[in-house]
Amino acid sequence: MTTTTEPATEPADGHPTPAPLDVAVLTLGCARNEVDSEELAGRLEADGFRLVDDPADAGTVVVNTCGFVESAKKDSVDTLLAAADLKADGVTRAVVAVGCLAERYGVELAGELPEADAVLGFDDYPDIADRLRSILAGEEHVSHVPSDRRRLLPISPVDRDASTVSVPGHQVAPVVAAPDLPEGLAPASGPRTVRRRLGSGPTAPLKLASGCDRRCSFCAIPAFRGSFVSRRPSDVLGEARWLAGEGVRELFLVSENTTSYGKDLGDLRLLETLLPELAAVDGVDRVRVSYLQPAETRPGLVSAIAGTPGVVPYFDLSFQHASGPLLRRMRRFGDKDSFLALLEQVRAAAPRAGVRSNVIVGFPGETEDDLETLCDFLVAARLDVTGVFGYSDEDGTEAATLDGKHDADEIAARVEHMTALVEQLTAQRAEERIGEPVSVLVESVGEDGAEGRAEHQGPDVDGSVLLTGDGHAVGDLVEAVVVDAQGADLVAEPVVAPAGGRPAGETRS
Repeated sequence: MTTTTEPATEPADGHPTPAPLDVAVLTLGCARNEVDSEELAGRLEADGFRLVDDPADAGTVVVNTCGFVESAKKDSVDTLLAAADLKADGVTRAVVAVGCLAERYGVELAGELPEADAVLGFDDYPDIADRLRSILAGEEHVSHVPSDRRRLLPISPVDRDASTVSVPGHQVAPVVAAPDLPEGLAPASGPRTVRRRLGSGPTAPLKLASGCDRRCSFCAIPAFRGSFVSRRPSDVLGEARWLAGEGVRELFLVSENTTSYGKDLGDLRLLETLLPELAAVDGVDRVRVSYLQPAETRPGLVSAIAGTPGVVPYFDLSFQHASGPLLRRMRRFGDKDSFLALLEQVRAAAPRAGVRSNVIVGFPGETEDDLETLCDFLVAARLDVTGVFGYSDEDGTEAATLDGKHDADEIAARVEHMTALVEQLTAQRAEERIGEPVSVLVESVGEDGAEGRAEHQGPDVDGSVLLTGDGHAVGDLVEAVVVDAQGADLVAEPVVAPAGGRPAGETRS
């Protein structure tokens, strides 16, 4: 298999212009990584590379890795190895690792994975095209030695009252006000650049911020993503308008901790004022907020998400557990009663609101009583979807040093038990929605009909809606009524819009 590239040209200065190179960008992990990949793609394309969809057709394969949990790390390594196998066909000449796993382990990953031609960190992103050219030219890239990015980035002004910030194993300078950042800077993943969409669907992630200031004992993200830094509202709105011009009808707002948005800009309630502006962007029908910290989810934010026209009533609440004592060991706040009170507040504002969460079982010191508390909470909470994760030690985290560890078999048993409960509860919650009106954004059309997501369903992880009937197209926003449920998935029958409204299946111009 061969790929034809344009020949080099000879400009007036006598120096040949490099021919465009074929590159494929593969993305693993979360929606934040999707944004990073599209920014890398935009930078590469602007600097003479040609993007291709199939890695088998690419001279260079860039794998944007995930380093969050063990299973994600394994998927990233497997993808890198599969890409390296393509070099045997003679078309693919280089495989390059970027992303969280590459940033987190750097030189260590490079040593353990010689199949990858280079391991690049976040600081390489601004010069990604030059890096790839040098790798293709046979130059050896020396991978970085990972460091705790919390030491490298500005500390949020919200923490100024504290004299220092605790980072295990490091002495940290006294807290000072964060200086203004260059316009468009996305710390921990390089200066922001023009995105180049790698997909064509009607939904796209839009990054609000980068990094996280919280110190959850099980999470290593702040160490390799850095401190929390908000993007300016003008930057967010500008990218929203560009996405709308690319055909995006739903903006999926992403960050490591969306409830912190604006705190480093001097206004913790900035998201409440930004949401109506995003929803008013011409061409945007829906705005969806992701990753809310329950302990930071204030009444004003609940009201803004539940009551702003164009913002879907969707609450992605990261509970992680429901036992107060265990949550303290996780360095988190809240308990069963406070979480149920928050859900009551959400449903008072939006009775049909979608609510999803994740929980960790098998955390060090988790007792049978803790597990029972979590089960009782999930039964009472009536969440639409719950992700269940078994605890695993993460390098450099406090939890890895805690006593009370459970063995792998016990953790697996708890995951199995909790997963069975969650599947039952998810199916029950879906059945409760039979008879409800839903607004479905069509994302695909196949032999079985049109499939999309209702307002209470986030991308990829919250189930979908199959629409009965024909005549729907990708990007349509269809009003329907739920007639059946299959696990987290729903079946809905389109209805005719009321007089003066938009008919089902008609897109907004």
